[in-house]
Amino acid sequence: MTPAPRRRTLLAALAVLPAAAGCSVPEPRRAAPTADPAPGRPIASARTRRALLMQFAAHPDDDLYFMNPDAQRLLDAGVPLVTVYVTAGEHTGRNRIAGMPEAPPDRAAYSAARRQGLRQSYAVALGLPVFTPWRREVLVLPGGRRAEADTLVHGTRRVELVFLDLPMHTTRRYMALPALWGDRALELSTRPSAGSLLTRSDTYDYDRLVEVLAGLLRRYRPTVVHTLDPDPDIQLSDEATRKRDSEQPGYADHGDHTAVASFTWAALARWVTDAVRDGGPVPAFTTSAFRGYYNRHWPKNLPPRTLREKAARLVPYGGDPDWRCGNPSGCGDYGVGGDRPLTNRKGWVRSTHHRWPGAGPVPVTEPGGRLAAYGVLGLRAVRWRESAPGVWGEPEDLGGGPLAPALGSAVTADGRLLLFGVRFSALDGHGGANRRELVLLEQRSPGGPFLAWRGLGNPEREDDRGRRVGAPVAVTAPDGRVRLFVRNAERGVSARVRAADGSWGPWRALPWAGPVQDRPAVSVDGAGRVHVYAAGPESVRHWVDGEVRREPLPVSGSTVASAGGELYHRPPAAAALLGPAGDSGLDGFGEVSVARSAALGTVLLGTGEDGGVRVRAGGALRTRTGSPSVGVPALHLDARGPVVVGLGPDCRPWSWRP
Repeated sequence: MTPAPRRRTLLAALAVLPAAAGCSVPEPRRAAPTADPAPGRPIASARTRRALLMQFAAHPDDDLYFMNPDAQRLLDAGVPLVTVYVTAGEHTGRNRIAGMPEAPPDRAAYSAARRQGLRQSYAVALGLPVFTPWRREVLVLPGGRRAEADTLVHGTRRVELVFLDLPMHTTRRYMALPALWGDRALELSTRPSAGSLLTRSDTYDYDRLVEVLAGLLRRYRPTVVHTLDPDPDIQLSDEATRKRDSEQPGYADHGDHTAVASFTWAALARWVTDAVRDGGPVPAFTTSAFRGYYNRHWPKNLPPRTLREKAARLVPYGGDPDWRCGNPSGCGDYGVGGDRPLTNRKGWVRSTHHRWPGAGPVPVTEPGGRLAAYGVLGLRAVRWRESAPGVWGEPEDLGGGPLAPALGSAVTADGRLLLFGVRFSALDGHGGANRRELVLLEQRSPGGPFLAWRGLGNPEREDDRGRRVGAPVAVTAPDGRVRLFVRNAERGVSARVRAADGSWGPWRALPWAGPVQDRPAVSVDGAGRVHVYAAGPESVRHWVDGEVRREPLPVSGSTVASAGGELYHRPPAAAALLGPAGDSGLDGFGEVSVARSAALGTVLLGTGEDGGVRVRAGGALRTRTGSPSVGVPALHLDARGPVVVGLGPDCRPWSWRP
């Protein structure tokens, strides 16, 4: 393997524009953010928050391919959107036109054409003509660095695109951003696009990029943050396929996606720790990380209507060489337009996958009958409590951070809540540790205070493999034992068992049944047996009390749910939710919750293709109206019947009794 070029080599290779005259004083290095599990921090008040979605992408089009339809649904609901593109997206500099000879490479022009395509796509997303003019300005960033920001407003709806212009490659096709994440000494020079408002390039090292991203978070103060996947699957493809599909060696994603996601999570942790250090409240935001090239390796999960709407966003981004958009460098990324989003062999547009499925509130009924809900805000666990039915108070900080957005839960035989999370226990970059661990928060008494956070380790012994663990899911069996399950680095399922006396056994992998996709679904049947279902590439996998069941099961597009030991799933690229009796009558897209009610029988919760939250119970289908839900709403049964608890884009919980 050729050694990575060091600082001076890369500076020489990447300096495409002259730097500003004069000398710059090196900025002091800062310690990387560390875990802060202690509870009791103040959380930014809901009364002062306004909803805003902020996305961090490596390349122009990452948001369109991987973060929709989630982003479009929030935009349609009037939530302002800011997207930060970390690289210039210049690639080889060739804007390929089907059937035409290749033009000489021009990286600055290709970058500008892709930027124009983004403006075209988001203009159409706002319901405006494709060539609507945008306001363009220069943002001054921490350390005096600058970025171009393009803004478009239509009534109460607003989109802002921020371009940092870091390079994708050196002249030797060396991956620049992955090197910046891992090398303490490296600096990169930016590559402004043709026609940019920026007249000189800036330099970035690891610390400067983290500080700039954290500065953008402080500037915009988002309530919802979308990132790419910082911990993609281990994926061993043959070298020809890997290169053709632009995946990094050994992993199911582009190296820039992983690096930018890692930088973004480091910046999120920096934003929180800086706020606490300065005596302010913890910023209140939720996160969603999206899988990237992972989409190519698994059955597709978007039903026809959702797919058409998502693919339509890429058509104006791709543009056409015959368009007259007013940009001399080009009117889009021509290899993407027309019917190509739907005919592309890689099929990235045909799925949308969250890195940590199940990110949403965990509702419980407290002594006295009131509801409480648990979730992750500002990378920390929080609790909301009802002050009256449907009226929620301010969040109470439970610490634990920095946490991935999905919490697992179980209730012990004596009524105490157990919360499980995945902690970013180290996210150091520049050659430092990068580590994940499973953690537990255990209630002292039903509805009461909690013990200190406790580490449960990781089913993987090596840090790199440990990064691949999935979101936790847990269940309490009739014998009082709690079983905790996570997807492991082999893409199997690992489990750890808590005995009735509170002691924990070791991590053990369930018998191999083939690779599984994302978070498993668990339930207990009438005989007290624990069922685990997980979607695989050829069929759903099934374990009962830890043993593989070999009965024939259908293939699923990733949605699996279970109640009473029975399976509910959606076939690939389908809206219909199928259960033991066939079609359940709950069409839609995304995750599903199932519960059993003595009065209503099976109760199903899901999201329609239009984004509306729907419940089917007692033979009736009901749809919630109002603001959209961020993450996955949760289904809970209490003495009054089913209740749905979700989180709005302003980070305030809502509840609905259908």
